[in-house]
Amino acid sequence: MSISTERGDSGETSLPGGARISKADLRVEVYGTFDELISSIGLARALCPNSEIRELSKSIQRELFKVGSAVATPPESRKPVPEIGDEMVSRLTDEVHRIEATEGLLADWALPGEDAASAAFDVARTVCRRTERLVVRLTESGVTVQANVLRYLNRLSDLLWLFGRLVEVELKVDSKLRDSANQGPRWSRAW
Repeated sequence: MSISTERGDSGETSLPGGARISKADLRVEVYGTFDELISSIGLARALCPNSEIRELSKSIQRELFKVGSAVATPPESRKPVPEIGDEMVSRLTDEVHRIEATEGLLADWALPGEDAASAAFDVARTVCRRTERLVVRLTESGVTVQANVLRYLNRLSDLLWLFGRLVEVELKVDSKLRDSANQGPRWSRAW
């Protein structure tokens, strides 16, 4: 069987369960952005010197296939919609709290780019936030999405930001946005 089925040549694609829809459909935009998020985390993981963060990132990538499938699968599908449980969100929350307790972790906004791995996690975080915004648009358009999908993405963006900061702490990299020449109000660390 070839990867090139040619079924999408007319601008349509199949949802899980077989329904055909336009590739311009918002649901396709959302699960395409999940794919981008999985790939951007993969790049960050490939660059990351910390083996524990690499393993956590790989686990998250696998979970994101399930979360993305929960969004991509319409309720009327022959295929069951994957359940995104509270425990998935709780695991991310626990990791956020664990990493936040790290001595020397940046307590303000970071300027991405001082280290390739931490910058890659910052890019992944922005893709995660875009994914989250698209899921909100999808729900506002009338599509039912499990509440834990948004909770998962919100927590994940925090965790991705923290991964970048933890890498910087371990490498003794200074990524502070403000210095003596650049002052300003404090912002939320992970937006």
